[in-house]
Amino acid sequence: MLAVTVTVVMAIIIVWSALSRPLDRRGITPALFLMAVGFGVSAVAPDILDVSLETVVAERIAEIALVLLLFSDATRIDLRVLRNQLGWPTRLLLIGLPLSILAGTGIAALVFPGMALASAFLLAIMLAPTDAALGQKVVADSRVPSRVRQALDVESGLNDGLAVPLFLVALSIANAEYEAGVTGMVAGSMAAQIGWALTAGLVAAIPGGLLFRAADRRGWIAREWRQILPLAVALLAYAIAQDLGGSGFIAAFVGGIAFGRLAGPSRSKVTVLSEAAGDLLAAVTWIAFGALALTLALPYVTWQVFVYAVLSLTVVRMLPVAIALAGSGARRPTVAFIGWFGPRGLASLVFALLAAESGVPEGETVLTTVVVTVAFSITLHGLTSAPLVEVYHRWYDAHTATGSTPGESVPTRLPRHRRQFPGLNGAAENGDGDGALPPSAS
Repeated sequence: MLAVTVTVVMAIIIVWSALSRPLDRRGITPALFLMAVGFGVSAVAPDILDVSLETVVAERIAEIALVLLLFSDATRIDLRVLRNQLGWPTRLLLIGLPLSILAGTGIAALVFPGMALASAFLLAIMLAPTDAALGQKVVADSRVPSRVRQALDVESGLNDGLAVPLFLVALSIANAEYEAGVTGMVAGSMAAQIGWALTAGLVAAIPGGLLFRAADRRGWIAREWRQILPLAVALLAYAIAQDLGGSGFIAAFVGGIAFGRLAGPSRSKVTVLSEAAGDLLAAVTWIAFGALALTLALPYVTWQVFVYAVLSLTVVRMLPVAIALAGSGARRPTVAFIGWFGPRGLASLVFALLAAESGVPEGETVLTTVVVTVAFSITLHGLTSAPLVEVYHRWYDAHTATGSTPGESVPTRLPRHRRQFPGLNGAAENGDGDGALPPSAS
């Protein structure tokens, strides 16, 4: 049966690969297609994809997919430019993220009146992080001002890692496993997770980046191994963080920034394998999500679950973003744009797998809500990305001509990003995003 399942999964991925460009132009994202096909196959022939995987196996597949994608994206961030443009990402991470968690907890307590406060807090944390991979159609489109794209990219790269210590604390509280005071537990866990993650990312990336650059200059690296070295650095950062008790997500993102800074000009060319491996593992995760998670969650779906999922993607996300960006120079359309494009994906699924493995009170409601919210996010954010980018582009184009968009117009050079839109002009291909629109964009 395992061989049949692997065959079906690989066949689905092959079909998507062959049709990816025309489907992408129609707003069909990889996650949406793979989730839908996985669900459809499971509905028609339940036994084909009915595999009893160990929770830890599914968890590791999703984690490593996210780690590789975070590392690859981070290698393209220009640290010198980012240092001068941290205002919006900092606001989103330090103001928006905590407010999203508080809002999600409060709304969960209202929508699920019988739910324990600890479980409501846990649910809010699980759905707080945004997914960098699901937002690529927006982040990679040069028609969106580069400052907006950078804010979304950095936020999604770091917020899942920042949420990890809060999630672990919330999980312990929900299961009544804590002994010390909650405040001390939160502070200690966050310090350990972030501190060890930073250590792991730098310990893996600094020697790896320096070694790569020196060996590459001397022609010591065989062509086929130039792609493997960065992938090994990403996995090493993740492994060290896991051993030390830090966040593997933060370690991967920090390691990617450090490696990209040290590896030199070829950094955008040597992470192709890492990206492809991350995409492949993510594809497997989305098929499994559609086939197993959605099928298992359907019996427990209630109107409260639907209400919370909708509010989580709108009010719980968009209102904190509006508060975080108040006084930043961002206009209302920009605030709404950033607020809407906060998709939920791999990080939320990893948290759900961890929670399922540990067991939590009211677990059926909590996990079902996470599954439904992620499914809604994949569908809604995927289908609205192209039309809303076009609407936002027209607004920005009109206001840029009058010089009335000071916040969005601040120049920010973004390196070439993965998953560029096919058919866009050279600005997207060459990482030329300077906050202004290319002359041919309309």
